[in-house]
Amino acid sequence: MKHFAALYDAIDASTATSSKVAALVDYFAHATPADAAWSVAFLLGRRPKRLVKSADLRAWAAEAAQIPGWLFEESYAQAGDLAETISLLVPEQTTQQTSHEPAHDVAWWVEERLLPLSRMEPALQRQLLRDSWHTLGGTQRFVFNKLLTGAFRVGVSDGLVVRALAQVSGLTAETIAHRLMGQWEPTAPWYTQLVGTQTTDADWSRPYPFFLAYPLEQPPESLGSTSDWQVEWKWDGIRCQLVRRRGRTFLWSRGEELLAGRFPEVEACAEWLPDGTVLDGELLAWRDELPLPFSELQKRINRKTVGKKLLADVPCRLLVYDCLEHNGHDVRSEPMTSRRARAEALVIPLPGGATIGLSPVVHAEQWDMVAAARDKARETRSEGLMLKRRGSPYGVGRKVGDWYKWKVNPLTVDAVLVYAQAGHGRRAGLYTDYTFAIWDGEALVPFAKAYSGLTDVEIRQVDRFIRANTVEKFGPVRTVKPELVFELAFEGIQQSTRHKSGIAVRFPRIARWRQDKPAREADSLETVRALLHA
Repeated sequence: MKHFAALYDAIDASTATSSKVAALVDYFAHATPADAAWSVAFLLGRRPKRLVKSADLRAWAAEAAQIPGWLFEESYAQAGDLAETISLLVPEQTTQQTSHEPAHDVAWWVEERLLPLSRMEPALQRQLLRDSWHTLGGTQRFVFNKLLTGAFRVGVSDGLVVRALAQVSGLTAETIAHRLMGQWEPTAPWYTQLVGTQTTDADWSRPYPFFLAYPLEQPPESLGSTSDWQVEWKWDGIRCQLVRRRGRTFLWSRGEELLAGRFPEVEACAEWLPDGTVLDGELLAWRDELPLPFSELQKRINRKTVGKKLLADVPCRLLVYDCLEHNGHDVRSEPMTSRRARAEALVIPLPGGATIGLSPVVHAEQWDMVAAARDKARETRSEGLMLKRRGSPYGVGRKVGDWYKWKVNPLTVDAVLVYAQAGHGRRAGLYTDYTFAIWDGEALVPFAKAYSGLTDVEIRQVDRFIRANTVEKFGPVRTVKPELVFELAFEGIQQSTRHKSGIAVRFPRIARWRQDKPAREADSLETVRALLHA
């Protein structure tokens, strides 16, 4: 664990990209294939699921620290991070007590200590953890606890990891990024193949790295002539790639999850596509030529198998907007207009009523016409527009200048703060998780939760108000006097039987603190319901 902990410290200590890449290169250049494999997995966010019940973990840590449970819980509330709390409270061994067990690095600790926990009885889990905490100290123990709780994160992007691996291996970053796509297990043979210059990419189910768009933050006129850009609707679904090779179909989400069996109507339609085809598009719940709310699509996402009733209730469609592979050849380097033509040639001939269609192009000759189309985005139940440079290749990750997303302005509501809960991490000890309500007659009805949007100064001001105006406490939650009003912004709204207000919103966040408005002037449920048809 020593070398991986040192890498964590090096990354955490610097904000310079060059320093982080240098630390990664040095680590991978000297790590064994097994250690490097697990390190890649963790750095890319593939953390093991929590292996021990949180309640047991806290109780055993308090016992090891020789403090009462209430004091551990108070310390946890202040630290805001369970791994850090354990690392700080459980005493390290003295020099005389130090274990004579040989030093091991990350692969041993994962395979011999962490993963076996899921198969152990609680008594054995307790003993193994106490032994591990007494063996490790400092950053090594902190990293171990982060992996143990499933909360390991470090300030390095996937792109920097890819860049470092490319430097170590001598391969291109595009090759490394492609090999990291899809399903893989962090083993020594896998890592050897990942960085090997003589290996072939034998996993024929593998998708390509996704190309992503930047938010448009300048006036669209600054992009030049509209003739240089293709305009499309920005759909609110699941970004995915359809891979058709060797007579089989694979649907991959942007999160690199294989969606096997969840969209059988799309997979059945894909059988009409020729082998050696990879299409990029958006999966949507779809009926009557319009997308259904994302919550309907979630009913399909969360099922490993889909019954006839769900297939009938929530029909789905794949809207294609790009072709990445044609006749077995990677065509990502071709200009977007060429790839679009290939996509059209593949999709248009599919049988009538096909569940695979083309995402329509928005025809607009001037930027004011593009803006007018964006203003009508909600009529098509889309989030706005995508602007794609016609000559752009299909890249890896985000690249400024080729693809932009121009979303519609969010819907907004003025709501009253009614509940608050302390945050975690750097916001530990401050009340930063808020529940807001709107008026239903003379009563306030909880409407939405939001966690972001305030400055650090505003957070501290609201925190002081909450502490001084708490009405009741329910565990970690405080009920506060309904006096503060905030403008909430959100992307979508729909009816919901699971919420007291009868309404659910998508991606709520705080737009601003309405210090100019008293609570009685916050919005009503009737006003918010009108947004359902906005």
